[in-house]
Amino acid sequence: MGQEQKKDLPARADALQNRERILTVALEELIRSAEVPLSAIAKKAGVGQGTFYRHFPTREALVMEVYRYEMVQVAEFAEHLLKTRPPDQALREWMHRLAEYAMTKAGLANAIREVSFMGDCQAKSGYAPVIAAAQLLLDANEKAGAIRAGVTTDDFFLATAGIWQIDFNTEWQPRLTWLIDFVMAGLHAGAPLPPDSQ
Repeated sequence: MGQEQKKDLPARADALQNRERILTVALEELIRSAEVPLSAIAKKAGVGQGTFYRHFPTREALVMEVYRYEMVQVAEFAEHLLKTRPPDQALREWMHRLAEYAMTKAGLANAIREVSFMGDCQAKSGYAPVIAAAQLLLDANEKAGAIRAGVTTDDFFLATAGIWQIDFNTEWQPRLTWLIDFVMAGLHAGAPLPPDSQ
């Protein structure tokens, strides 16, 4: 290994550590407030402004990277549920987890909502893991005859949009349960197997 390569390895390791520190701090701070200044995140992460902006040139880039990491966790939960539950129960529990994510990470949810209105395709790529997880669950349910055929992920997210509108400062659990029951009833309507045979 040449001298240049040896010098590059610690530099790359430092860069990776800086990036991880920034993301960890950003997650904590964005949960508290969507408007937290980037300079405050950089300072708390112990990196200079230049280092910060090399990793995340815009607020949108930072928010979507934090979101992507969190969404991968939510998406992987769908795979776990399908291995351990019947498809319709897996879908129901996954919707509940998605809602809890929205409720407990309010500042981040607000920041994401702001970014999502921008219509930037690159920003929207952060949603890919969750869209893929929803597709996995819908496919499993359709194959099992638990939901009507032909439900797309666009249909699903449109039907569940109310999850993001629930006021988590109030008694939100009963409203969430009602909403999930309502969505599941709609998905069951026209399914090959009646809901009570699931």
